[in-house]
Amino acid sequence: MAVSVLEIFKIGVGPSSSHTLGPWEAATRFRNSIIYPNLTRKAGAVIVDLYGSLAHTGKGHGTDFAILMGLSGYHAASIEQSLLSNILSGYKGLNEIIIEGTHLQFSVDTHINLWKGQHLPFHSNGMVFKLLNTEGHLIQEETYYSVGGGFVQSKEEIRHASSVLDTSIISSAKSITDAHRASGKSLIEIILEHESQFHTYEEIKIQLLEIYGVMLSCAHDGCHTLGILPGGLFVERRAKLKHDKLLPGSSYTNAREWLKEIRSRPYNFRQTIDWVSCFAISVNEQNAAFGKVVTAPTNGAAGVIPAILLYIQTLLEVDTTEEDIVHFLLIAGLVGQMYKHGATISAAAGGCQAEIGVSSSMAAAGLVGTLGGTLEQVFMAAEIAMEHHLGLTCDPVNGLVQIPCIERNSIGAMKAITAAQLAMDSDPMKAKVSLDQVIKSMWETAQDMNEKYRETSLGGLAINVTLPEC
Repeated sequence: MAVSVLEIFKIGVGPSSSHTLGPWEAATRFRNSIIYPNLTRKAGAVIVDLYGSLAHTGKGHGTDFAILMGLSGYHAASIEQSLLSNILSGYKGLNEIIIEGTHLQFSVDTHINLWKGQHLPFHSNGMVFKLLNTEGHLIQEETYYSVGGGFVQSKEEIRHASSVLDTSIISSAKSITDAHRASGKSLIEIILEHESQFHTYEEIKIQLLEIYGVMLSCAHDGCHTLGILPGGLFVERRAKLKHDKLLPGSSYTNAREWLKEIRSRPYNFRQTIDWVSCFAISVNEQNAAFGKVVTAPTNGAAGVIPAILLYIQTLLEVDTTEEDIVHFLLIAGLVGQMYKHGATISAAAGGCQAEIGVSSSMAAAGLVGTLGGTLEQVFMAAEIAMEHHLGLTCDPVNGLVQIPCIERNSIGAMKAITAAQLAMDSDPMKAKVSLDQVIKSMWETAQDMNEKYRETSLGGLAINVTLPEC
């Protein structure tokens, strides 16, 4: 199904788009689906059943908290960080929610069931929401799937979507390239033509600049915050320590002045690498701490694209305008759409290749586009980045988006830069692998990948690294 770039980039709350943001949206949808007569039929409680990957790693990803927030009527995109933090500190002591004035029993400890080892049809991230009356009898039931990147589909929607073939121009690199050669339209013009069915250009520009602003604030805040990340692994934040070594004796009052300060100084090769790493890690430390982030295309991979955007703005001798930022995000978002159409952006369905791999591919494409590369070079960069992420497993220790997820964003950002440089120095006509072929290969790899390497914490580092329980 065709989607907009504004669905690929969504403002939300960490630490996971599929395990936090998706369940939050599903809970919101369930709340909104409850018809008033059901509330007057002695409604007494809400029960939520979690299956597959959600059952295995939901605790570490804050799925319980997200469900409570959605059922309570809060919205992830608009909630203030201070209110979010305040509720987070005491949410396990809450035992009811209120819908249309009706008090319903709901405690994250007793009303959420984790059905480990059991799966619903269609997708690993399945959820069933039930409204019970005061006698414990079922009044209403809805099934939802969190399919990656904060996208949620009901049982009926996902069944319908599986039977619909996306024939839009942006469904493949070949169709876009053919359209470009036939019409002479630029890549940006083709993207905007697709986006026009959803939004005007002015709407797109305003919202993408807002999205960029959240990315910038997230990186800035992460670079200026010390402490231990929540969850029980006692992971120490590193971005600020790295930042302060790179930018000693600096003076600024906001994030944009911060960028100017970084850009005003010379850096050697190692320091440039450190900055890219610092940017990526700062975002994902904020993400791990339930901060406001942007899916890019997921929360677990949220640091790669901001790292490359800030790399362009501070470390390259390139003057960027608001238009350049919008175009970068349009190109990156296009590549994200292509993976969503042709493969997956869900680690529970495809491992970490579907998150860090896709984000690196998106960032490489955006970087080449910003540097003036051709349409063919844009797609070549996206292909190279994913080609070297194929088969990357998702094996979070204790189910938290911390180890190895935070460092993987840094590695993904560096791969994006390498892929972009290779593409800019190459003739795409001589390329042996196309972006469409690598997307197809990624999906085939995802289907063959053992379940224990797909965000279940049942394999890899998740079982070989012994750390305290969350």
